[in-house]
Amino acid sequence: MCQTRVLSVPSAKAPFEKTTIERRALRPHDVLIDIQFSGICHSDIHSAFDEWGGGIFPMVPGHEIAGIVSAVGTEVTKFAVGDRVGVGCFVDSCGECEYCLKGEEQYCTKGFVATYNALDYDGNPTYGGYSQKIVVTERFVVRIPDSLELNVASPLLCAGITTYSPLKHWNAGPGKKVAIVGMGGLGHLAIQYAHALGAEVTVLSRSIDKKEEALSFGADHYFATSDPATFKTLASQFDLILNTVSANLDVDAYLSLLRIDGTLVNVGAPAEPDKYQVFSLIMGRRSIAGSLVGGIRETQEMLDFSAEHGIAPKIEVIRADQVDEAYQRVLRSDVRYRFVIDVSTL
Repeated sequence: MCQTRVLSVPSAKAPFEKTTIERRALRPHDVLIDIQFSGICHSDIHSAFDEWGGGIFPMVPGHEIAGIVSAVGTEVTKFAVGDRVGVGCFVDSCGECEYCLKGEEQYCTKGFVATYNALDYDGNPTYGGYSQKIVVTERFVVRIPDSLELNVASPLLCAGITTYSPLKHWNAGPGKKVAIVGMGGLGHLAIQYAHALGAEVTVLSRSIDKKEEALSFGADHYFATSDPATFKTLASQFDLILNTVSANLDVDAYLSLLRIDGTLVNVGAPAEPDKYQVFSLIMGRRSIAGSLVGGIRETQEMLDFSAEHGIAPKIEVIRADQVDEAYQRVLRSDVRYRFVIDVSTL
């Protein structure tokens, strides 16, 4: 066992506390990681506030983990001490079902083990990346390319794969018109991936304020959804709409922007249910879909693709004692565009 300092929230919506936990002793296939940076994801806030229910407290959030390998188990073959590595949204799966065998561990039929706010297969609670150290089986560790700084790589372990995976799955690329809803932590990465994949990229955001930034990230067009004319101008134009926001939208209005056989894919998760008219689907053979992060193989692919194409989140690095304030700023949309905790300040 090894003790490690963590930021823990003792109950829903309580302030964070600095405390210690014990990580398990290394098993043969385990990797011990000294965490350097841990990103803040909006799902951390949902979980710490218990907005989705089922919160396990005390809770140590964090599933955007970047660090250095400090020890390995006796049978580890993929990593060595000193390697630059990352850990994303889950740390175990059955490894035997059809989805695990396809490299889509996020859809494991037994249920994947989340990096935090979950129970592992032995019934022990998992604790995440707001921590100095973490122990993870090597199958769920990915390698961070040398050209990616660790603080920049951190948000890619959730925000990056969450946007890259659906764009690949729904074949965003040359000849495709893709709209990105939202210009926040997920959206600004989705723009970069869609552009690098060769699609024609349009950003749909509430106001016109972020237009220049969107264009700098690779967007071809930008429209404000607060302008009713937007939905008339863009009617029936898009092959794919990627919705990155965690608020309820006028789903029918956005479905009207799809071409025949177009798909609206949700990666943001609002707390309240969405509503829509079935005729919005029927009249255009349109689809509504969702996507959950990506498997380990695709996460590695995403990191390599990011390094090759110079894709990176815009980040603000904060100290451990600024996390409560950062949560409030996320809720106010007062961040450009992802917070990353410098774990050395814990």
